[in-house]
Amino acid sequence: MSDVTIRPVVTKADRKQFVDLAWDVYKNDTAWVPPLKDEVHGLIDPKKNPWFGHAKARLWLATRDGKVVGRISAQVDQLVLEHMGAGMGQWGMFEALDGEAAAVLIATAEAWLREQGMTRSMGPISLSIWDEPGLLISGFDQPPMVMMGYHRPAYQGWIVAAGYAKVKDLLTYEVDIRPAPEGVMARLVAAGDKNPRIVLRPVDKAKFDTEVAIILNLLNDAWSDNWGYVPLTPAEIAYAGKKLKPIIFPELVRIAELDGEPVAFMLTIPDVNELIKDLNGELFPFGFVKLLWRLRHPRTKRIRVPLMGVAKKLHGTRLAGQLAFMLIEHIRRDAVGEYQATHGEFGWILEDNQGMMSIAELPGATVNHTYRIYDKAL
Repeated sequence: MSDVTIRPVVTKADRKQFVDLAWDVYKNDTAWVPPLKDEVHGLIDPKKNPWFGHAKARLWLATRDGKVVGRISAQVDQLVLEHMGAGMGQWGMFEALDGEAAAVLIATAEAWLREQGMTRSMGPISLSIWDEPGLLISGFDQPPMVMMGYHRPAYQGWIVAAGYAKVKDLLTYEVDIRPAPEGVMARLVAAGDKNPRIVLRPVDKAKFDTEVAIILNLLNDAWSDNWGYVPLTPAEIAYAGKKLKPIIFPELVRIAELDGEPVAFMLTIPDVNELIKDLNGELFPFGFVKLLWRLRHPRTKRIRVPLMGVAKKLHGTRLAGQLAFMLIEHIRRDAVGEYQATHGEFGWILEDNQGMMSIAELPGATVNHTYRIYDKAL
């Protein structure tokens, strides 16, 4: 009989314990980057996160002898049901100190999903595909970049032991961005630069809300046929824009226009994890000032491309690849020249998205992290 007790997260104190558990789990792991606690609290707060406008979630804590030893969420998202299939429940925000706590937590999440009428359980998704999807299964030796998760190696075995099987892997690619492109990529970029129909422009932060809408609407269009796709709602687009604004630098974000129409974009951000690791998750009293100062003109060794897309009507055309390479090269020049970055990360990319994998690999990028999503019939 298990000595693990499960209780739902209800009070402010519960939510604090839910967030703070990660510091206990990873206290001896030098690759882990403490997230900003305020960001995690905002993610799970229905009053702040507009994801809750189309989804509901329950959170639980696992305790043993009064000590918190694990946490988990379970969620039902109406947009997931519409786009991934009826009966698809999900779970995430998963952390555990041992396998016994993990088993009880996963079983608790599954029981709630059954109560909601779900017939399949998928995870980890924390809380949506746009947040931190998947479980890290390779690349534990390297700290994750901003907006990507990090997990204990033991989690994979615990999840499989609960009856889960792989449904999809998500890959991130790393590349040394200091060398200029050669060969095919260089020729495509040079030809595109001479094409009067194509204009690559940096985002205009004076019109930030409009620019964010252009980018995220392009994202919804470009990714709409991808596995796992769930559209961002207008409220989520506005919320994402507000969160991203402090880490958006015009030289690192470009929109490609064809005959004056936006048809592609690439969003690149400094690896904010390098800037926050020493803050230990705390913005106050001094962390906020430190972060603001560091963001004035960040010097991070690594940059990350979390989002990139080409309008669906151009998919499968030579122009789609050309626009992607032009965006990569123009941003690379500024990342190296203006920000002194040395390495870049693309991703995540679906393991069967051959087009995006080819784009990532042509400059010489290699996979540095693999994240796995599992599912199980309930």
